[in-house]
Amino acid sequence: MIIATLERLEILDKAEALAKMIVQSELAEEYRQCFQRLKQDRVAQDIIARFTKAKERYEEVQRFGKYHPDYHSVMKEVREIKRELDFHETIAAFKKAENAMQQLLDEISVLIGKAVSDQIKVPTGNPYFLSISCSGGCGAGGSCGCRT
Repeated sequence: MIIATLERLEILDKAEALAKMIVQSELAEEYRQCFQRLKQDRVAQDIIARFTKAKERYEEVQRFGKYHPDYHSVMKEVREIKRELDFHETIAAFKKAENAMQQLLDEISVLIGKAVSDQIKVPTGNPYFLSISCSGGCGAGGSCGCRT
């Protein structure tokens, strides 16, 4: 029993070392810099705030669908603000850095899971990784591409 405990501590130490490597990586640094620029960019924060409000109105309109009196105007507003979000340089840079960081974490999760067993299910949120990391019975009804 004590061997298992020492082994577990060693694994946790190595996991902590891996986490430290990730935090000190160029990807993580880029993510932090982009996040700081995003927080300090007043125009970006205004766009995000407007999008959040528009999204709330969108969700209310969605309850009634096209029969809601403001359906068309709200749908147009959401599309316009979403386009602004997508094309704003600071927001786009942050999204790119965030996606790169998520991809690294997904890849690491899949590598660890596969090292243990091909039967290990690793939730990643990325369809590519879902198809190679799920071996069935994930509860997604086969939508992830697994053999349920």
